[in-house]
Amino acid sequence: MVKVAVAGGSGRASNPQFFPKKKFVSREIIDALLAAKKHEITILSRSEVPTTAISPEISWQKVDYNDKRDLIGALRGIHTLLSFVQILSDADQKSQKNLIDAAISAGVKRFAPSEYGSKGTVNMAWWDGKERIREYLKEVNAKGNVLEYTLFQPGLFLDYLAFPYKTAKHVEPLQSVFDFQNRRAIIVDGHEDAILTVTTVADLAAVVARAVDYDGRWPAIGGIRGNRVTFSRILEIGSRVRGSPFAVDEVKLEDLEAGKLNTSWDLEAVHSAVSEDQASALLKAVTIGILQSSLKGAWDISDELNQLFPDYEFTPIEDFLAKTWEGKP
Repeated sequence: MVKVAVAGGSGRASNPQFFPKKKFVSREIIDALLAAKKHEITILSRSEVPTTAISPEISWQKVDYNDKRDLIGALRGIHTLLSFVQILSDADQKSQKNLIDAAISAGVKRFAPSEYGSKGTVNMAWWDGKERIREYLKEVNAKGNVLEYTLFQPGLFLDYLAFPYKTAKHVEPLQSVFDFQNRRAIIVDGHEDAILTVTTVADLAAVVARAVDYDGRWPAIGGIRGNRVTFSRILEIGSRVRGSPFAVDEVKLEDLEAGKLNTSWDLEAVHSAVSEDQASALLKAVTIGILQSSLKGAWDISDELNQLFPDYEFTPIEDFLAKTWEGKP
């Protein structure tokens, strides 16, 4: 049994719907840790203790991420620190850097930064903060193993291919370039063999819980490879589980590089925090970024944690999608 702190796990952040919400990912992992009944869990949050507790087995600590002394006090006695701090609203990543500094001062053994996506961030400016933290972790460990860490990277959540249906307890549905509901997709012309790693939210949570249990040293890269598939393979599976071929918009790479997205449909999301025009522009950027980055290996996830836990059985993509879409119009 170890003491685990979850930073940013309160579920009170506010970010546009078209970005995966770390607060909901954290809740999935907290549930998996609770189910294991092995660890003491403390949530670090900017908010006051909620009137309705997530679980009576969880402690709550209000913290100021701008106050290192406050963070050090909150982290004393903690063995493993999992960060789900939102990176979008903190360009310099001051909160996570302070968290890392405080973890080192407090004697925390292991740390996992706010990742939970692709291995690369090329063409995805909204994830620049991840690169800042990756470099910072290398810097603090440059002269020795000061803070053990891993980057949990599951690729794209397979659950997103179930949009608009919710298949996880906390993580909300999110539209992608594969629209199974309407049997359509967006791919880059001539690059149907681009690789995507897709992993269910449940598998991510289960593997992270196992990693927390693990007594050995964490690998610096924590690749979690649920399913490694090509764009064309996803279309093949889609045609089978949905009963007919997908309508495919094939966009030109040179258009994407010029910031153009010539498609018959667009990703859609609604959130009160942004205007319709802002949402449209950001969703366009996200679509272009994901398509471009897939050609550069950003979503071809490594398998370090698969190797660490070879007995774990991941959910096969076709089984998941067949079950999800069975009987759906």
